[in-house]
Amino acid sequence: MNVRELVEILKDYPEDTEIEMGIIAPVTDEDQIAVDRYPIEGVLPWEDDTTDGADGDGDGEPVLWLIGGEEDDVEAFLDAIDDEVVDDTMTDAEADTEPE
Repeated sequence: MNVRELVEILKDYPEDTEIEMGIIAPVTDEDQIAVDRYPIEGVLPWEDDTTDGADGDGDGEPVLWLIGGEEDDVEAFLDAIDDEVVDDTMTDAEADTEPE
């Protein structure tokens, strides 16, 4: 789904409508599914440069991740992403001077 499609869907709802993400997963019985519901805590821009992307093409196109989950898990994830972004943007000289 792209932003235009999402905006088109959302325009039919009042602006104060709460949005949740529903993650659908199968369970062991054939006729059952599990639904985990989470509020969307944020949006994370991401560039998928691997072949493991949702569409499998790894074309480097920017995507937006809607981030949600258990509060502690979301905080840990965002902290890890912040650390990775800082590490990825450091020069080799800066990395050499960082305390371990």
